[in-house]
Amino acid sequence: MPLQSWKLVSSMNQKWRVLALWFLPIALVLLISWQILGSPNRTTTKEGRVTVAPRNTAVARISYGRFLDYIKAGRITSVDIYEGGRNAVVEAVDPEIDNRVQRLRVDLPGLAPELVNTLKDEGISFDIHPPKKAPAGIGVLGNLLFPLILIGGLIFLSRRSNSMPGGPGQAMQFGKTKARFAMEAETGVKFDDVAGVNEAKQDLEEVVTFLKQPERFTSVGAQIPRGVLLVGPPGTGKTLLAKAIAGEAGVPFFSLSGSEFVEMFVGVGASRVRDLFKRAKENSPCLIFIDEIDAVGRQRGAGIGGGNDEREQTLNQLLTEMDGFEGNSGIIIIAATNRPDVLDSALMRPGRFDRQVSVEAPDITGRLSILEVHSKNKKLEKNLTLESIARRTPGFTGADLANLLNEAAILTARRRKESIGLAEIDDAVDRIIAGMEGQPLIDGRSKRLIAYHEVGHALIGSLVKDHDPVQKVTVIPRGQAKGLTWFSPDDDQALISRAQLKARIMGALGGRAAEDVIFGYSEVTTGAGGDVQQVASMARQMVTRFGMSNLGPVSLEGDNQEVFIGRDLMTRSDVSDEISRQIDEQVRFIVKECYKETLEIVSENREAMDKIVEILIEKETLNGDEFCKILSDFTNIPEKERFIPVLDN
Repeated sequence: MPLQSWKLVSSMNQKWRVLALWFLPIALVLLISWQILGSPNRTTTKEGRVTVAPRNTAVARISYGRFLDYIKAGRITSVDIYEGGRNAVVEAVDPEIDNRVQRLRVDLPGLAPELVNTLKDEGISFDIHPPKKAPAGIGVLGNLLFPLILIGGLIFLSRRSNSMPGGPGQAMQFGKTKARFAMEAETGVKFDDVAGVNEAKQDLEEVVTFLKQPERFTSVGAQIPRGVLLVGPPGTGKTLLAKAIAGEAGVPFFSLSGSEFVEMFVGVGASRVRDLFKRAKENSPCLIFIDEIDAVGRQRGAGIGGGNDEREQTLNQLLTEMDGFEGNSGIIIIAATNRPDVLDSALMRPGRFDRQVSVEAPDITGRLSILEVHSKNKKLEKNLTLESIARRTPGFTGADLANLLNEAAILTARRRKESIGLAEIDDAVDRIIAGMEGQPLIDGRSKRLIAYHEVGHALIGSLVKDHDPVQKVTVIPRGQAKGLTWFSPDDDQALISRAQLKARIMGALGGRAAEDVIFGYSEVTTGAGGDVQQVASMARQMVTRFGMSNLGPVSLEGDNQEVFIGRDLMTRSDVSDEISRQIDEQVRFIVKECYKETLEIVSENREAMDKIVEILIEKETLNGDEFCKILSDFTNIPEKERFIPVLDN
């Protein structure tokens, strides 16, 4: 018999066994009940005549009054009384059918003495059948039947939990680990499939090499690292790197999430940690991958009330297993998180997580290599190069780039085109950054106001030398915004100057300044609400973090910022009230000076702004080159210094 057919037969047999286990006791109960309550009351009279219960044998029914008339007429020959006098079966002679005996059923009002006396006086043979009582043994069996069924069901669940870990019996295994285990994980991902994180790959390749060739390191006295912590923002490829390690290592691999340790029952998380390391020691050398470890590895005793005791017990057990009294040679733990600031310091020390691998957003070279991986199954137009896409997407992570090409492919199919073009890439970038495109504005006044607001942003961004160049201006709504202005920042701006921060503040205030100059102070709208919040944040950081104010190069922001509930109650300010007042004054001074310069630039270029607004209302979208070309007819645009990275061939 083929293997699949045998599995099917085995599965069917198992289902039949389950059905039999549950339905046989139920059938037994029904059978006993039917024997006790539903079977005919067979009795034998003194004359040797067998009688049965009237419900199945009587063929006709007469009333109690006619029954008395039949007695007076002498037509009744015998009477059998059942159920304590509630009904009876009588034999009556019918003269209309040659005096044949007919069996009739009668509902009696009860076993009255008058009826018995009447039957005796008329000389009618009668018999009273008492109700049949169930044997005492059957009653005891009925009382014990339900507990027996309950005990049998529990035994069945426990056996099924041992043989089928994924079945309903899993409820019996709260303390068992939920880690997915594979002797050789077939993830389909190798290190060659991971691009844009070369430094992280180099560190992790050493871990794989240590597992495959430990003598290469032990010969010079090197020890295997206990744990590797992958740190980076979401979408940079931490989980993908773990899959690549599993695919390359060729050793037993356990994978689970940090949230799978935590349950509502006390002690379950610690029990699962113990069970995980017990299984890992049985299969060492091996790898354990814990995704989102911040779910279980947060700081102990933080926040109001001291934190979660169950989670802290789980963390304590994890710390003990990683570097406790017994040790765990041959087990490497790889964990991933995007919030290293909340992890407990005991978890981060050497001996537990010996090395921390930073997985940051890729630079332009990394983005190019990532695009090469994700564009293998995409059709691109000849004039569209991956290098141009990489230059247009600064700050994008690997997940963002994969989503970008997928959105562009969807737009290409929707527009019934055969290959992805630059227009699809631009629309996909806009959709990822700002959201879906909405319906164009119809109201002329609102559209004009939004156009002046966006042109104000673009005007300042173009005329201020240290600001990033304009990429696109549009009055087509996207997401929550009614209009948008995009700037293309220089790639990899690790260091930002004071002039650049000031230029960004002025660019954010350009929309409010345009409304103020064109429509008057009393007509400014709430459209600049997000811009004002951004301006306040940048100005405060200049004063408190970067030392770019008249207060001098002093950091006025504490580093011990709690990220848990109750941080305002548990931390104190590092500055005095007087310094706090001066900080507020410096923030207002920076914003006020920037807004004053922004108003002057907008007022001096009112004519250019009116012309650009008319064109923007008509076309609804202007790219950076078109905007600068129109603006150059009215004023000189300062040449901006652009960083041009060199790409490796």
